[in-house]
Amino acid sequence: MAAVIPVNLPQDAYEIVIASHGLDKLGEYLSGLKLGKNILLVSNSTVFPLYGARAIASLESAGFDVSECLLPDGENYKTLESIQQIYNTALENRLERSATMVALGGGVIGDMTGFAAATWLRGINFVQVPTTLLAMVDASIGGKTGVNHPQGKNLIGAFHQPRLVLIDPEVLSTLPVREFRAGMAEVIKYGVIWDGELFAKMAASSGLDRMDSISPELINLILTRSCQAKADVVSQDEKEAGLRAILNYGHTIGHAVESLTGYTLVNHGEAVAIGMVAAGKIAVALGMWTEAEAVKQDALITQAGLPTKLPQGLDITAIAITLQLDKKVKAGKVRFVLPTQIGAVTVTDTVSSEVISQVLQGMTGG
Repeated sequence: MAAVIPVNLPQDAYEIVIASHGLDKLGEYLSGLKLGKNILLVSNSTVFPLYGARAIASLESAGFDVSECLLPDGENYKTLESIQQIYNTALENRLERSATMVALGGGVIGDMTGFAAATWLRGINFVQVPTTLLAMVDASIGGKTGVNHPQGKNLIGAFHQPRLVLIDPEVLSTLPVREFRAGMAEVIKYGVIWDGELFAKMAASSGLDRMDSISPELINLILTRSCQAKADVVSQDEKEAGLRAILNYGHTIGHAVESLTGYTLVNHGEAVAIGMVAAGKIAVALGMWTEAEAVKQDALITQAGLPTKLPQGLDITAIAITLQLDKKVKAGKVRFVLPTQIGAVTVTDTVSSEVISQVLQGMTGG
């Protein structure tokens, strides 16, 4: 049975479909969208050997003409040079306005494919087929696309909603443990910012750090509740005019950590976990939530096998400087998403540099 979660946007509404063996029905799902015949499948050198043939077979059996563009795997390849490669393939295969780009991969592939689709011929269709937990619950939903600049994450980008997000939970079986844990960081985020019940269900689970230590029922709950949370928020605030900013919980300091470690030492989920711990400590320091709630959050992060300390040798001053380059900075003030209880957060730009520094000092030695 497929779960279907609508993303209700005024102009670009679409559905998130969660279906076991959904990858083999990709062509069938796309046929219902009345797209042009040409499809450019964008993937990477890790995912394509695992799932590329199945995706292409499904698309071709539905009558689509498929070409592919394979990019190197890794956040450090999330650059304009990689986008150029997608453009070159699109040009070689004469992709017209009726064509569709399909992203088969994690968040990096999804972000880059979406940005290429947003900018090729001023915007063509694209479809998300996420293959990592992080992409399934977060990156594939909401239409944020883009690439990194050497001085900051996702500084170059566009809003471009997908026509469909197709999630096949079966593909998680080949996901490396570290990548699975990275996805759990975003799931925990939803528990803290939006869904206290999801948080409680995860806290009651004996293990969260590996796919095979979680029951199929809990995996299904994690996927549907996380996707529903993201869909709810995005439906109310498509382009981050207000509410959608809460999805950046843990990302302010998290992005700085990623950037300063060259996108190689710490992955996105690990950085978000560190950022959530920091945000929780800042909220405690400001009297916004209790020490007990912070302990509960940090225990769940640890349960998921994620870090709670800054990487060794990371310069606190460098983090403060990088925070000023964050795209969420307004009038020179860094905006933080801070928890007020498990299941609710607020956005503030009144956190002093002294408090930030004090919290970060207490998180050194990871």
